[in-house]
Amino acid sequence: MYLRNCWYVAAWSRDVGDMPVGRIVLDEPVVLYRKADGSIVALEDRCAHRHAPLHCGRVLGSDIQCGYHGLVFNEEGVCTKVPGQTATPLQARVRKYRALERYAFVWIWMGDPDLADPDVIPDFARMSDPTFAPTGAVNHVRAHYELLNDNLLDLSHVGYVHCSTIGTPEMGEKATVRTERTEHGIRVTRWVIDCAPPPTHVRSGIFRQGDRVDRWQIIDFLPPSFIQIHVGSAKTGTGAPEGNRVGGLGMWIMNAMTPETPVSTNYYWGVARDFQVHSPETTRLIFNEITTAFEEDKQILEAQQRSIELFAGPSSVNIPADAGGIQARRLLRTLIETQLAPA
Repeated sequence: MYLRNCWYVAAWSRDVGDMPVGRIVLDEPVVLYRKADGSIVALEDRCAHRHAPLHCGRVLGSDIQCGYHGLVFNEEGVCTKVPGQTATPLQARVRKYRALERYAFVWIWMGDPDLADPDVIPDFARMSDPTFAPTGAVNHVRAHYELLNDNLLDLSHVGYVHCSTIGTPEMGEKATVRTERTEHGIRVTRWVIDCAPPPTHVRSGIFRQGDRVDRWQIIDFLPPSFIQIHVGSAKTGTGAPEGNRVGGLGMWIMNAMTPETPVSTNYYWGVARDFQVHSPETTRLIFNEITTAFEEDKQILEAQQRSIELFAGPSSVNIPADAGGIQARRLLRTLIETQLAPA
């Protein structure tokens, strides 16, 4: 079951150009293309004739042409031309989805188009704010999207999975953690006081080996699968827990998990930082470091999914660190059940 009346990230804006792009969102094949005026169109990814994927065709101005028999569909999904004949079958049409661009992403609404409100798109504004330096990518992960939610809501794992980049053992052993409901989601706040900076923070040049820092991870979850994490470090004793983080390192990690199938997810991630903003070298460093960390997550998540499939039946044992993930799952279940309930 999916929450359908909400926005999902379908692609990075930069990945939709002159050629159609195929995606699977909530088990539904979708084709994205850019019209001659630059705006985005999202249609069901099949030709109404013999079901060839439309993303294998080409864009003609505001329309898309099937690459198999040449049928042309307009931006509303209506077939406007069949080669070799003057009339088009009335039933020759495919579904149109609401889609738009914001914060460097293409967003798609998979539910009732009359309910598609752009104002409820998660606030990823730092990805397009010139006062921040952004970078990011997409990972295809063979795992259920809620496993990715769990992974990001419980960051105690960073001291074990990401020892070479963003993790130190203290993150799992010495963190003070608070979980709370927000107006629309869940917030998990983690602090570790007086610990060693992780390797990524040292390689940034802001800290050195031997320094002691106070680290924070402020994790905000919005259903169904958006998680924004403010992470950072400042030298111990300089007032970071009280809000004085000047001279430290801060990054905002935007995570959008788009379910592809029940066992696969397109994981769009972006990082925006407020230090060394005009340094391309630092951008490359952060991209490489986070890419390494998220590849490590991918390996463990895919192994976890395989284990779940092989050991069908045993229930999971919960520990206190799971509080954020448990509350997120409960909130999402409530919203899905409400969506499915008769009017």
